[in-house]
Amino acid sequence: MEISASEVKRLRDKTGAGMMECKNALTGANGDFDAAEKVLKEKGLAAVEKRSDRATNEGKIFIKIANNAAAVVELASETDFVARNPEFIELGGVIAGKVLEKGYTEPNDELSGMVTDLATKIRENMSLKRIKVLKAGANEYLTSYIHGDGNIGVVVKLGADKPEVFQNGEAKTLAFDLALHIAAFNPLALDKSKVESAFLKEQEEIFRKQLEQDEKLQGKPANVLENILKGKVNKYLADICFLDQGFVKDDKLTVAQALAEKGKQLGAAITINDYLYFKVGQ
Repeated sequence: MEISASEVKRLRDKTGAGMMECKNALTGANGDFDAAEKVLKEKGLAAVEKRSDRATNEGKIFIKIANNAAAVVELASETDFVARNPEFIELGGVIAGKVLEKGYTEPNDELSGMVTDLATKIRENMSLKRIKVLKAGANEYLTSYIHGDGNIGVVVKLGADKPEVFQNGEAKTLAFDLALHIAAFNPLALDKSKVESAFLKEQEEIFRKQLEQDEKLQGKPANVLENILKGKVNKYLADICFLDQGFVKDDKLTVAQALAEKGKQLGAAITINDYLYFKVGQ
């Protein structure tokens, strides 16, 4: 049976298989395009299954904001070469949009099926690692930042007593700079109240052991040691808490101070209500 070059090309475009593979599949299926496509997909799936034990440590973070909600998605691949593939990038954006459209909060069969379809075409192991959605209320504003080639993605949610302030370009710039700050410093908590007590207690014990082993502090009164311990804990909290960190655009100010200063300039009380930080492989 004569197989036209145009049919071979159409099958290649749809499946990503080689020209000869496409021609042989069409010949074996007596020119039935759908049957040939199924054969090639099965071969692609088999190839992916053989690679399923390979780590998917590369990939990209995708973010979509719409209708007062932000979806953050991590789509993983074996290699950074595939992570730069236009179809991989397109799929990440489609999945983020689908998450918002249908209200998904975690990977499911529909989304995983979309990933499998592309994996069988490219023949490399892929996975939808995680999804997170951050919603905003009437007085809140969402913005995002993607760092580099998509290895880090951030969403920050601000609030204001006068929500119209978020129409101001300076307020939008502030929101973006705060997202940039999170990408740069990855704060572990928004403020001291958000640090888990068990985690903080563990850090205190570490600092206490360090003080006990410091020969320069041997014989110091208990109250002096407690004050030193308190100072170490406070410094540590300032390092890991977003509001207490030196602001990325002016480290002479903490984030909280920069926020208050800009809010005063714009005539509104602006707060940081929440944020998300995603990094590929974490």
